[in-house]
Amino acid sequence: MSGESSQRIYNFSPGPAVLPLPVLEQVQRDLLCLPGKGVSILEMSHRDKAFIDILDATQAGLRKLLGIPENYKILFLQGGSRLQFSMVPMNLLRGEGRSADYVLTGTWGKSAQKEALREGQVRVAWDGAATKYDRLPPAAELSFDPSAAYVHLTSNETIEGVQFLCEPDTGNVPIVADCSSDFLCRPLPIEKYGLIYACAQKNAGPSGVTIVIIRDDLLAAGADSLPGYLNFRSHADENSLWNTPPTFAIYVVKLVVDWLLNDIGGLSAMYDRNVEKAGLLYEVLDESPQFYKGHAQRDSRSIMNVTFRLPDADTEKAFLAEADRRKLGNLKGHRSVGGIRASIYNAMPRDGVLALRDFMREFRAGR
Repeated sequence: MSGESSQRIYNFSPGPAVLPLPVLEQVQRDLLCLPGKGVSILEMSHRDKAFIDILDATQAGLRKLLGIPENYKILFLQGGSRLQFSMVPMNLLRGEGRSADYVLTGTWGKSAQKEALREGQVRVAWDGAATKYDRLPPAAELSFDPSAAYVHLTSNETIEGVQFLCEPDTGNVPIVADCSSDFLCRPLPIEKYGLIYACAQKNAGPSGVTIVIIRDDLLAAGADSLPGYLNFRSHADENSLWNTPPTFAIYVVKLVVDWLLNDIGGLSAMYDRNVEKAGLLYEVLDESPQFYKGHAQRDSRSIMNVTFRLPDADTEKAFLAEADRRKLGNLKGHRSVGGIRASIYNAMPRDGVLALRDFMREFRAGR
């Protein structure tokens, strides 16, 4: 690296998180003026044909990456997953006799359930609180209501570090998934989902845009009495232009999608990279479980967020201080659980994971 890039740390932040260096370099080159357009993307109207082309290209790239069928709409909204915690039940749950099942595997699943309770009947299909959300439910522990409006799950819990790498069988009940922190980390069988939402700042772009992928039949569930912005149909009918969208954030998502398609070779290749990167860190946890105690059980581990504790608070403090000195940044665990959290999203280079792995071994040997 040279110039400004040589000053960059390995950024293990859980979000807003690391972006691909080629994407940042293209943003830097084109920020003052998009080639041939005469203005910056920051100055461009969302009605300008040049932006419409960016919007359409972003949608097309996502469809190609994920194999999204034509009977799904792709929306670009604001408000993050916090707003989706409310928008989903507002559109899908309101109404006489409707109920939804929620699978609670961590902090964000609980937060989604709390908001859904404001809108209608919610049934907890499984709750991992008894073991401090260190695992996912096996099929034998899941029980779904066949008449539920949807089953909600959080595909990856960033705080606890547990992740669904395959979907539970919900029968004919559509799955609604908060995929905020592992969106685009692997191929997804989209046809198994009714709705997917993801705030971009973990793995797909900068903060400010939330991607919603929704099946056409679920668009009809939202009542006309809903406030305009809170009705998915408002955005689907206007190609995400009913309200001024987050234009810059969408532009960066397009660049990330292009990087995944052209530089990485698609989501299967990205998944292989992610599994290999995560394995480098879990190997250290497994070879020294008394020193590095992982939070997640082995069969539930996330390939995006590796969470663990050290023997005591003073040792963790020393670990974080030395990591910062070595330009391994933002490793402190969430305030609610403490410990260490290494977020190794798509854009975290393998060299960064290797540097952390080597440091972990050296630190352990020196204690």
